[in-house]
Amino acid sequence: MFLVEDAVPEPAFGSGPLLAIAAAAVALLLLLIIRFKVHAFVALVLVSFLTALATKIAPADVVTVMTDGFGATLASVALLVGLGAMIGRLLEVTGGAQVLADTLIARFGEDRAPFALGIASLLFGFPIFFDAGLVVMLPIIFSVARRFGGSVLRYAFPAAGAFAVMHAFVPPHPGPVAAADLVSADIGLLLIFGLLIGLPTWYLASYLYGLWAGSRYMVDVPDLLSGGPVPETKGDEHRLPSFGLVLAVLLLPMVLIFVDTGLNTLATQGTVDGDAVWVNALRIFGKTPIALLITTLFAMVALGWRRRTKADVETLMNDALAPVCAIILITGAGGMFGGVLRASGIGQALADTLESTGLPVIVAAFVVSAALRVAQGSATVALTTAAGLMAPTIEASSGLSSIDLVLVVIAIAGGATVLSHVNDSGFWLVGRFLGMDEKTTLKTWTVMETLIGGIGFLFAFALSLVL
Repeated sequence: MFLVEDAVPEPAFGSGPLLAIAAAAVALLLLLIIRFKVHAFVALVLVSFLTALATKIAPADVVTVMTDGFGATLASVALLVGLGAMIGRLLEVTGGAQVLADTLIARFGEDRAPFALGIASLLFGFPIFFDAGLVVMLPIIFSVARRFGGSVLRYAFPAAGAFAVMHAFVPPHPGPVAAADLVSADIGLLLIFGLLIGLPTWYLASYLYGLWAGSRYMVDVPDLLSGGPVPETKGDEHRLPSFGLVLAVLLLPMVLIFVDTGLNTLATQGTVDGDAVWVNALRIFGKTPIALLITTLFAMVALGWRRRTKADVETLMNDALAPVCAIILITGAGGMFGGVLRASGIGQALADTLESTGLPVIVAAFVVSAALRVAQGSATVALTTAAGLMAPTIEASSGLSSIDLVLVVIAIAGGATVLSHVNDSGFWLVGRFLGMDEKTTLKTWTVMETLIGGIGFLFAFALSLVL
């Protein structure tokens, strides 16, 4: 999901051979995983290596390209998933997840439990990245799913889709902010239109689809975040935390991250001095890994140490890490595959081919972004790269208003969301956390991501015709 900053060498082949190699690589990967049951981590590493060889990346650079893609993904995902799993484990074991679930259900009603989870995720997803928000919310989702029964997709998809929508369409997330800067779109307008388009998109493509998918695909609630046996407690240690305390644990990373992203937005607009010492001092506490570290420490004290011994809390947190190790490795391998596709020139070849078709700007922006998304997996990379590729065309186009520019950014975000598949670390993150095999993940998660991106684009395109 993350861009490797190394310079990309000139590709050894033209666009046609590169596109054929990309299609063959994805087909081989699916064949290995689905037909021959090769472990996803091994299959991803093998296909990454074969793709690097097939595209004639210099032999001396093959391992470097692979490890750079792997490491760049792990650098962010491993910290987020590890710390998020610890927070989630503490919320689950101390009853915090149940308290939040009970409060939400009491407010919205049992029949609207998926809606309640989605609304909570939309709120938490405003400044929090997809990976971190989903990991923190999963214990709550699982708790509600166990209580009311049925497929976990009914409860997980409205929440996961909420994080995906906010991550793609709404500032201050890095993708839309970077894309807006590249095409000179107004951040304030993007925030307004991102929400205007993102909220109905979530309702149609995530909430309603999640209800349908939950009725069609029975996926049991996994035991993944349950860890090992819960240490014994004594006396009043069984008391549940208050709703306010649980909400504070969930809001703390949001507030800290919002400080960073908010100050960054203000600095970009020139409202505050981005080089000021106090700005940089505050922003460092809002970096996602640091914000989650602070939240983990707070949860240890407020949820853990007040109800259990320090040794018990250490055991709980250690148990939280073991189940997510495989997820972290598979996610990193997905980043490796995406890194090889980028370094080989396949992503650029797809974008160049589609950019020259003469489509309307907003349609071309969506198609180029979608091609980049399919080629290399990362929504953020597709968003920023497509915006950079389209910027000269947008600049040369006459008659584009400030609203038109914002709608082009949303169209790019829609393209960067569609068709999440085996080269997207998010595909593996969601699939493994929900206990789905690859076929089920393709039938459900990939479809929902495509609906989110497609419906978001259609809303943006329709508005571009009337505004």
